[in-house]
Amino acid sequence: MDFQSWVGTRLNLVEATLKRVLPGPDIAPQRLHEAMRYAVLDGGKRVRPLLAFAAGELAHADDERVALAAAAVELIHAYSLVHDDLPCMDDDVLRRGKPTCHVEYDEPTALLVGDALHSLAFQLISEYRLAADPETQLDMIRRLAAAAGSRGMAGGQAIDLAAIDQTLTVPELEFMHIHKTGALIRAATLLGARCGNGLAEQDLGRLDHYAKLIGLAFQVVDDVLDAEASTATLGKTAGKDAQQNKPTYVSVLGVTRSKAFATDLREQALAAIESFGNRALRLKELADFIVLRKF
Repeated sequence: MDFQSWVGTRLNLVEATLKRVLPGPDIAPQRLHEAMRYAVLDGGKRVRPLLAFAAGELAHADDERVALAAAAVELIHAYSLVHDDLPCMDDDVLRRGKPTCHVEYDEPTALLVGDALHSLAFQLISEYRLAADPETQLDMIRRLAAAAGSRGMAGGQAIDLAAIDQTLTVPELEFMHIHKTGALIRAATLLGARCGNGLAEQDLGRLDHYAKLIGLAFQVVDDVLDAEASTATLGKTAGKDAQQNKPTYVSVLGVTRSKAFATDLREQALAAIESFGNRALRLKELADFIVLRKF
């Protein structure tokens, strides 16, 4: 199966899983459930679920198990976007090519949407059997919680807010984005692998290193696209970071050096999984997709 066909089948599977696990809009409270589905479904690149599937294949995991783990990660990601767009955060009006949740509904509803999606993610990852043994599944829950918390995504967002109007060094930027963006990307990759049973701890360490590098590369490319691409292409407001005077890789390194840095991170990520050979084909293709994407 070629890469595009593989992506299509996995996206269909995770989308179907999300539609199934999200409460229907006919279930009370209807407006909240409708808004949850609005925030999650039919949008986004689903990079985190794709990384989960790619790592799952490496570990001989069942696709249905990976789809549930990937859906849990995507629910956390969607909640973070809803909250990130609120007036008290980035105050944005466009996400995934449509009005942000608080614009389409209202601020209190958007706040509750994020809360509910966060809770649903942990319900999902604890309700179904996703791993070969309970201890492994508990580790998956722990990893997702850590990735979403103050030492992960939420902490990274706090650092990001505190950095407005500040000048950061590249190591400081890396520290911020290892938490804000990278933590959930690493969790998605390792959760996918944990759904299988074909990897030793050393192999999981290689996967984690790959995910750390590709998570940083993802953010570098995002910063470049924010500076170069249009709002219509991105599906969100272009140039927002510059308008808010947030430090980015582009503001620190410039566009040319940022692109070179992303390429270097990609090469390091590929080297981290070289020992897996062709078993890591999808992970290699995703590294190319993340760094070489134009939109």
